[in-house]
Amino acid sequence: MGLENYRDIIKGFLSECMESLSSTENIRIECVTDDEQKHYEIMEIGWEGDRRIHDSFIHIDIIEDKVWLQHNATEERVAEELIKAGIPRQAIVLGFQPPRVRQFTECAVA
Repeated sequence: MGLENYRDIIKGFLSECMESLSSTENIRIECVTDDEQKHYEIMEIGWEGDRRIHDSFIHIDIIEDKVWLQHNATEERVAEELIKAGIPRQAIVLGFQPPRVRQFTECAVA
């Protein structure tokens, strides 16, 4: 499976996630996809009273030949969903885990 397939799987997964999220009058939910930089993210941006909202829900990058799950602030089991969609477990790095801990996961170390 090539990197183009990884990109398509990631974008499809994020699109599905977007269906369950909704923007409000003051807070917008965005799906950011940059195929050139291989950067994919769902964010919320806006204002809650005087408090600025600029948060990432899910952040995934493709670095070299691996899919790096950089951040997951949802209840979704993102790595498991990507595996079900066809990305091999050994091609996924749990980037939010410290490097010393990654060896104990079933995913790639780096």
